[in-house]
Amino acid sequence: MSRKILFVCSRNRLRSPTAEQVFSMREDLETASAGLGRDAEVPLSAELVEWADMIFVMEKIHLAKLRGKFKAQLRDDQRVVCLDIPDDYGYMDSALVTLLQDKLGRYL
Repeated sequence: MSRKILFVCSRNRLRSPTAEQVFSMREDLETASAGLGRDAEVPLSAELVEWADMIFVMEKIHLAKLRGKFKAQLRDDQRVVCLDIPDDYGYMDSALVTLLQDKLGRYL
């Protein structure tokens, strides 16, 4: 059974889509990504929050917004982790990929 992993950033253009792509290659995971901003490529929805077994946010502000906006959808058995990755990287930037692999290794 694969775990459902959701990656969240602001606009769903750089960090969270990179994470989704990097970890989508693993057969034991289903991945998705979304953004919390109004202009997000894929806006975070209640359905996505409910779908996920684990949610990884890139910054503390994303954690606060997630908990504020989707409190009703978050479950007690759902792990939410802040990765503390600033918006300093491009899509599939090799430094971002390495950082994601290092930070997520202990969770996945």
